[in-house]
Amino acid sequence: MIFESIRLVGGTSNSEGRVEVFHDGQWGTVCDDGFGLNDANVVCRQLGHGRATAARGSAAFGQGSGKIWLDEVACEGYETYIGGCHHPGWGTHFCEHHEDAGVVCSNPRS
Repeated sequence: MIFESIRLVGGTSNSEGRVEVFHDGQWGTVCDDGFGLNDANVVCRQLGHGRATAARGSAAFGQGSGKIWLDEVACEGYETYIGGCHHPGWGTHFCEHHEDAGVVCSNPRS
């Protein structure tokens, strides 16, 4: 199984920003529909940070461009990567970039 790369864009540090996922050869965003702390925790853990302190919506860290890869993400919180959470399918969405999801993670664990 290939785990997609993930990054945070538009924050003031490497532990916050808009969630972007690299899938099928291109970067894309995650929609904020249903995006909450369980989902944010999975993102933060995948990036090697501590727990999420916030899940942000409405493009709080700016609007992305290109593909919207994930929508209606529903993580239980134990998943090792965001693509392993329940979602309707890669690229299946009812969103626009003004709904891009973001996260704020605590600092990396020492």
